Amino acid sequence: MKFFNLHTHKFTNNPDYLELVNQYPWEFDTAISNYSIGIHPWYIDENRLENDLKIIDEKLALPKCLALGECGLDKRIAIPLDLQKEVFIQQIALAEKHKKPIILHLVAAFDELIAIKKELNCTVPMIIHGFSKNEQLAKQVLDNGFYLSFGKYLLRNPELKAVFQVIPNDRFFLETDTVAETIEEVYALAADYKEMSLEALQQQLAINFEKVMGSKKTS
Repeated sequence: MKFFNLHTHKFTNNPDYLELVNQYPWEFDTAISNYSIGIHPWYIDENRLENDLKIIDEKLALPKCLALGECGLDKRIAIPLDLQKEVFIQQIALAEKHKKPIILHLVAAFDELIAIKKELNCTVPMIIHGFSKNEQLAKQVLDNGFYLSFGKYLLRNPELKAVFQVIPNDRFFLETDTVAETIEEVYALAADYKEMSLEALQQQLAINFEKVMGSKKTS
């Protein structure tokens, strides 16, 4: 594995990448090699919720589906938080059923996330994608067993360098999400910040991938 992209909305089919492409149950693309699937809190639709959860359950059983997500909680949208929690908890149950990790979208709801993880005694790995917060909050979520993924904000916000540098090497991933930059560019910046060679970073993220995803990858 050369470059593992934990979370992207763009399928490049580049042979140098192992990219975990975000998919939604209501617009599923069978041509994508490796993917995650979930209900983003922005797009909860109670009219199709039962069918969406059924599709997620079916896809999680397949080898190409490496993770559940992105899913989670977002306090800055109009959808009621109680409904978001209900849908999130139902998806966690599916991830636990299929033993697949969870990729999290999280906005202003870290305390709620930690409480849900503890209450449900979640056993599958949970990765907060697009992390952009301070060192104190990073430590809090790491201490509660979460992994962190960095991409857009690492590229855009130089102040995040100090936070990224203190993240243990076995607890982070890299991603592109929706940015125009390539995963190689994210790796190059991350290697510079961590004062690692690109090859050492690739090896570390390969180890992290195997730990969290196991041998689930299909290519």
